[in-house]
Amino acid sequence: MSETVHGTAVLMGASGILIRGPSGSGKSRLAAAIVERGGRLVGDDRVHLSARAGRLVAVPHGALAGLIELRGRGLLRLPYEPACVVSLVADIEPEETLARLPEPGALVTAILGVALPRQPVPGRPGQAIRLLRVALGATFGACDRTANGQDGGPSGIQTVR
Repeated sequence: MSETVHGTAVLMGASGILIRGPSGSGKSRLAAAIVERGGRLVGDDRVHLSARAGRLVAVPHGALAGLIELRGRGLLRLPYEPACVVSLVADIEPEETLARLPEPGALVTAILGVALPRQPVPGRPGQAIRLLRVALGATFGACDRTANGQDGGPSGIQTVR
């Protein structure tokens, strides 16, 4: 199974992130901020997704490979990765609609039959990246050690339920 979606895919460390949101919501701006912090672009604007062996794989749309659009600047060419396994879905939402305490069911989604963790994020890249780091740490145990030696999420952050 496969489909082409309106979205952006990046690698943040070894984790592939599919960024979704309406046109103009900040998908490319968030991707550029991740790349500026050492991430890697996979594809911007349109991404081809396929389900393979229970994993979701993202590849750039052929004509757009290596291109990213930054409003106010236009199209830029960047180095890019040919594919990534999607580990997390980031859905850009208006900040005022983000749940303060999201229900666990709101933090999962399925694409092409593949269940994935989901993180709603605001259109502001700084806050969105913080949420993505926490989500990746909570999901995959990519933890730092806290000052007292306890495992925590990025920078010792832990999700409390």
